[in-house]
Amino acid sequence: MDCLKVLYIDPGTGGMLFTILFGLFGVVVFALRTVMMKVKFRASGGKTSKVNENKMPIVFYTDHKRYWNVFEPLLDEFEKRHQKAVYLTGSEDDPVFKKKYEYITGQFIGEGNKGFSKLNLLNASVVVSSTPSLDVFQWKRSKNVDYYIHIPHAPNDITLYRMFGIDHYDAIILSGEYQEKEVRQLEELRGYPPKDIVLCGLPFLDEMRKRLENAEQLPPHERTVLLAPSWGESSILSKYGEPFIDALISTGYKIIVRPHPQSFSAEKDLMDRLMTKYSDTSKVVWNRDTDNFEVLRRSDILISDFSGVMFDFSLVFDKPVIYTRSFFDVSPYDASWIEDELWMYKILPSLGLELNEDNIGDIKRLIDKCIDDPSFAAGRDKARAETWVHMGEGAKRSVDFIIEKYNEVIARKEKEEKKDIAASKNKKKISLKGS
Repeated sequence: MDCLKVLYIDPGTGGMLFTILFGLFGVVVFALRTVMMKVKFRASGGKTSKVNENKMPIVFYTDHKRYWNVFEPLLDEFEKRHQKAVYLTGSEDDPVFKKKYEYITGQFIGEGNKGFSKLNLLNASVVVSSTPSLDVFQWKRSKNVDYYIHIPHAPNDITLYRMFGIDHYDAIILSGEYQEKEVRQLEELRGYPPKDIVLCGLPFLDEMRKRLENAEQLPPHERTVLLAPSWGESSILSKYGEPFIDALISTGYKIIVRPHPQSFSAEKDLMDRLMTKYSDTSKVVWNRDTDNFEVLRRSDILISDFSGVMFDFSLVFDKPVIYTRSFFDVSPYDASWIEDELWMYKILPSLGLELNEDNIGDIKRLIDKCIDDPSFAAGRDKARAETWVHMGEGAKRSVDFIIEKYNEVIARKEKEEKKDIAASKNKKKISLKGS
């Protein structure tokens, strides 16, 4: 028994050791592959190697199907232009596989470390992704990828990613000037060279706005409140939990709770407890739809914390929000490096009212005031002007930028290859003369 105790490794430590070993294995494999490629290149006399022949032009990557709304407008634009691209996904049931694309190829690469192991050896000219933390944890920059472009999945502060989330991308597609200012501040503070930044807008909000314009008019319905928090220790459900849900039920309104998808894995015990206790659908409806369009459309007000869904709801559906901020800890985020107040907190008072420990018991009054007060409409117009540039043109402008960068990469690589070939020929001439 004592021997078993000595050999026991707790699950957390075991997982960490596995990650380290997996990373070391990937480094070894990549190093061997690099050596082999160099040998082949030299043996070919400096001619284009098989690596370049097999290089994928443009690749999109998402770690989960829930970000399909971010990529679908871009892929549709690629398809419309007859431009080929590969879409890599960490979800086996990603919606891409139901689309009848001719020029877009969807590939399931596996979840977690399995997917990252393929990404770390990816051979592509340009990679576009909404996944942060490139070259920070398991996902490493591949030596065979020339250019990485990040596209956010929320129209708010770019500094609300976990620390160093965007540092190692080559370019970022943004939707507001304040975001560019935040990126430049981080670069200066950390001593990184400036990235390529372009303001293209919000393709996924453009599409959501089109859907809303084409949707049938909603019939009269009871006042509906949507609680859609983020996840983690600073979220509403973690901080307020049962007492807050009880307060919402006491309003007599229809209550819909839509937890963040990450909550069902990272906070499973909390979700199991709450969903078991509030299983009566006449009091609380739990929503887990992949597509949030209908639940947002049918709700009259949204309550959230620091989730980007607040801006989807306000800017597209033109409805008020109730937000929290007092217990949000910025220390794990890039925002902790910047002294300026978050844009999110500057604009939220224009969009609705703040929920805190003092007024949580007065939630019905807050809900009614937000819905009935017309002054919040002007605040929504202000937010759109600041965080949604080029409305309706997001997909076109984003794809223009992606293709532009691809063409630049190709031109640069061709120039480098010509230079290498010339150098190889000169080396041979010198060798012949010497002999």
